[in-house]
Amino acid sequence: MKRIQPLLISASLLASFVIVLIPLTLTAQDRTSAPTPNTVWVGADGKFEAEPDTAVVQFNISAQEDNLQAASARASKAAEQVRQLLRSNGLDPKQAQVGMFSVQPVYDYKNPKRKLVGYRVETSITIKVKDFSKIGPITQGLADMDITANQSLNYILDDMDAAKIKAVEDALHRAHEEAGAVARSSSRTLGELSYASVDTYEQPRPRPMMMAAPMAMKSADAVPAPTEDFGAQKVTVTAHVNAMYNLK
Repeated sequence: MKRIQPLLISASLLASFVIVLIPLTLTAQDRTSAPTPNTVWVGADGKFEAEPDTAVVQFNISAQEDNLQAASARASKAAEQVRQLLRSNGLDPKQAQVGMFSVQPVYDYKNPKRKLVGYRVETSITIKVKDFSKIGPITQGLADMDITANQSLNYILDDMDAAKIKAVEDALHRAHEEAGAVARSSSRTLGELSYASVDTYEQPRPRPMMMAAPMAMKSADAVPAPTEDFGAQKVTVTAHVNAMYNLK
């Protein structure tokens, strides 16, 4: 019969296992599995909701001609029309921001030799508007230009950081109230805040697209836009707070 030899582990080897395993256990240990005596751990959600104070209008200028010079000239003319539109509505053209500018050759790929048929000059522009009464004339004026496209309108809060702070304050207030309820129900007194973690995010909102209006609708009898007389959707910022309070 084959004799099984006992497995012997030296003290130094055993110590090396202990050194490796202890840090792994500590890092994997969750705060809730090792509660701190005389403390209460709570989590709470907070919210801040407000009417938007800024409208963001975005659109593209795209011009295609047989040669680069003609395409650039047409795009420049369209840009000047946009500047005039802004001035006529009391806005400084410098408020408009260019996000992208590209010049690309256009080829006819149906031709075996990939024939060059022209050039396209394209740029994206963003305008922030504070006075909402100017949104209608600006968007309609852009739609009337046959060289603009992909027009979109979005409502935002200009100072989002301030909104996040208010959401955090609401969440922390709720956390304090919940911790106080625990303290009172256990005949204890709520002490100072000893730890807190915060997460904030803005709830996504739809961004309606408004393409350039057809030529048939550019008349005095044009049908009102579907969004006319409706208010902008409120901006909502939420926050989650995890907090630990001492108990007296």
